[in-house]
Amino acid sequence: MLSPFALPMLPRRALPLRLLDALLYSSAWLAAAAAAQTAAVLRGLPGGFGAAGWQAVALVFAVTLLTYNLDAALPFKHRQPVGTSGRKAWQHRHRWGLAALAGAAALGGAWLLLAGGWLHYLPLLLPLAALALGYSLPLLPWRGRWRAVREVPLLKVFLIGGVWAAVTVGLPALALHRPLAPLAPLAALLAQRFFLVSALAIVFDIRDFSRDRLTNLRTMPVVLGLGGAKAVALALLAISVAIGLGRGAPPLVVLLPSALAAWIIAVARDTRSDYFFALVADGALLMQAAVALAW
Repeated sequence: MLSPFALPMLPRRALPLRLLDALLYSSAWLAAAAAAQTAAVLRGLPGGFGAAGWQAVALVFAVTLLTYNLDAALPFKHRQPVGTSGRKAWQHRHRWGLAALAGAAALGGAWLLLAGGWLHYLPLLLPLAALALGYSLPLLPWRGRWRAVREVPLLKVFLIGGVWAAVTVGLPALALHRPLAPLAPLAALLAQRFFLVSALAIVFDIRDFSRDRLTNLRTMPVVLGLGGAKAVALALLAISVAIGLGRGAPPLVVLLPSALAAWIIAVARDTRSDYFFALVADGALLMQAAVALAW
């Protein structure tokens, strides 16, 4: 009998599929989505596409690459069952490459922080960094022991939504070295993105539903069931749409990505392929940015 910790024995894949796996499972695709969303915000700010703006785009790409690859490369992740997940098998086989990629992203991000004059914003950036690291590392005291933030019941999706919105909306404005007061007009966009990303984050809890239920990790699908989790995700998406239309964004820019997100939520289940989640679900974030940039 195959051990749940054993790597699936897969035939050698064609080069295009191997490249696609590397793009998706190294989180480069997700980092590109974060960078594109940052660029979409900069497009609406005076002087946004100057040198400081592009540095912010590069910084967001590096930080996203660092955060997700650090999570994937943690040693305890490779003691967890691989099962039939091609994504986990790929990350297990390339764990040292992912660690090296995280290290390169950390060095690149540090250089950008120094070169871009971000140090005087350090009091604002440190809490974001702590939340990002605390997502997987046991840095939070909770009920008698140290836990990762993702272990706190029902908190994970809102943490992801909050950090993602703060990084892709807040950092572009800070990159232009504006005082905090002018950030107020971006509050509606920040809220819109928070609810959109939180809704899509529930999709990834649906992906991990069976495993999380076995390990008693109380995510939203485990607590509410798949139907309840999807209802919450659709409600969060509806709030995002209402905020987007209410702040005067072009309807197509709001409704087209949201329609794709609603379809993804509706058809999500834990038996779908890794490509559905890594390519399509993460791709909804990239599409949202692409529509905004093209408008």
